[in-house]
Amino acid sequence: MLNAELSFYSMLCKTRLTEFLFTLGFLYLLWGTFMNPLKAQNSFQKNFVVVLDAGHGGHDSGNRGNGYSEKNIALKIALQIGKILKKNQNIKIIFTRKTDVFVKLVDRANIANKADADLFISIHCDAHTSQAYGAGTFVLGLHANQRNFEIAKRENSVIFYEEDYEKNYDGFDPNNPESVIGLTLMQETYLDQSIVAAATIQKSFVANLSRKDRTVKQAGFVVLKYTYMPSVLVETGFLTNKKEGAYLNSKKGQDQMSTTIAKAIINYKNELGIGIKANEVFIEAEVADVPAKTEPGNKNFEIYFRVQIAASKNRIEAKSYNFKGLSPIYREKEGDLYRYYFSKETSFKKVLKLKKKAEKKGYKSAFVVSFNGNEKIKLDKALGKAK
Repeated sequence: MLNAELSFYSMLCKTRLTEFLFTLGFLYLLWGTFMNPLKAQNSFQKNFVVVLDAGHGGHDSGNRGNGYSEKNIALKIALQIGKILKKNQNIKIIFTRKTDVFVKLVDRANIANKADADLFISIHCDAHTSQAYGAGTFVLGLHANQRNFEIAKRENSVIFYEEDYEKNYDGFDPNNPESVIGLTLMQETYLDQSIVAAATIQKSFVANLSRKDRTVKQAGFVVLKYTYMPSVLVETGFLTNKKEGAYLNSKKGQDQMSTTIAKAIINYKNELGIGIKANEVFIEAEVADVPAKTEPGNKNFEIYFRVQIAASKNRIEAKSYNFKGLSPIYREKEGDLYRYYFSKETSFKKVLKLKKKAEKKGYKSAFVVSFNGNEKIKLDKALGKAK
């Protein structure tokens, strides 16, 4: 009897010791979270998801300038980009195709949407009747000129390979410029970040490969219309240019293009530190409140946070009825774009709650932007100064 009691007592002590150690460990983690909100933010972020879309495929060969195959070159570049990016633990790669198969344009977009991707990159090769050369990047928008329309028309014409294309694309006609107007409405929410991503890739081409800068352009690409995230179509160069076509068809050219695009994607991801994207995950109890302060000795500079809910070329009255009842709304013009912000808070914790409110109203791409006076600053810098 005595042995049984001693055994029970020993087991009870071990159980309580285990519970005590577990509780102590939990309290340590909780303390670390409150002491370092940036560390907490990083701990609970999901991976940055990139969808790489190799254009064309299967019975759709793409352009055959100088006898080269766009579908094969695009696939090799996309796969190599993915191989490079997979070395980064915080980046998850999804391909729309890994082999020589035909994938509908709408299905490519659906793959990205189902993955809740942060960035969609579609890889292509350009063509022209002249010896045009250079790499270009495109985001969805109205064609600024006939040349952009012709590029989009060529890439969009692949829908004719689909038996049910009229149903899939709501009667869209690649040959009719008027059809493009309807394409731009859905992606307008992501236009701002799409332009940033495209510009980052374009700069990488020029800085790393000394490629001719064909700048970021807008055109009505169907594959970009149905994606619910920042999206860029990359024309890596002209197969119709003898020198450039040979370069893109070579292993050296494909490796260089892949490395350059991968670098740009990483740079774009890092630059998002200026704000918090809507699909980053936060746990309410694990984010300490950090009040912002005015810069010492200068009342004109104050660190604060806003929720960006939209960006558009259209000037919209900053009234709550135009933004699903959200108030107050601030409108600021930067270049050709108007950016629309919800609220202005000095509390980081409060602005996160307001971001969730905006998301519930339908602004799924909402993200937090930090400011020092009228200047945007990176989030870690804002929180650092706010201490």
